[in-house]
Amino acid sequence: MMLFRVPIEVLVLLIPVLLFALVFHEFSHAWVANKLGDPTARYSGRLTLNPLAHLDPFGTLMILFVGFGWAKPVPVDTRYLSNPRVDMMKIAFAGPAANLFLAFIGGMIIRSGFVGGSIAMMIFLFTQINIMLAVFNMIPIPPLDGSQIFSGLMMRKNPELVYKLQRYGPQILLGLIMIGYFTRISPIWMVMSPFVNFFLFLFAGL
Repeated sequence: MMLFRVPIEVLVLLIPVLLFALVFHEFSHAWVANKLGDPTARYSGRLTLNPLAHLDPFGTLMILFVGFGWAKPVPVDTRYLSNPRVDMMKIAFAGPAANLFLAFIGGMIIRSGFVGGSIAMMIFLFTQINIMLAVFNMIPIPPLDGSQIFSGLMMRKNPELVYKLQRYGPQILLGLIMIGYFTRISPIWMVMSPFVNFFLFLFAGL
């Protein structure tokens, strides 16, 4: 999933960057699940960088016109996993980690100083988008990746909290997004922005 608010004309120019960031994110989920013994994503044709295998048409349109959208979730069958609780946390973290890896590469290119002009701007946006995608997905609210990690950590300590979050999380997330969309004061961005700025400085020195 992704939260990215820029003018529509800029998003149209950034379609290849957005597609690659989303596709690499979902591919990474599938790759780690396969490595951990679950072939479900591979059998479903998700162990690929082909955008057609990962993108949800409606979710993609939502990114372009609303600034919020999603790709198709990667299917996981926990029966194949040797340690379902921990392995699901690893699979969930794979997506954000992959985007941070891409952002790191983009940041190193920026730091090298070998590119300039419009190419440098595109690489900066590539770096920023991947950081935003990683940070957004680490928010511990379903259906974001962070909720799987949070649930894995809290299931034994406070299962009731986990169940309530799984039940009401999507409505909470949608409400927070709508508040930001209609009021232009985004609670989600208030949480995200310090982390986005931190990683931009860490990777690209900006």
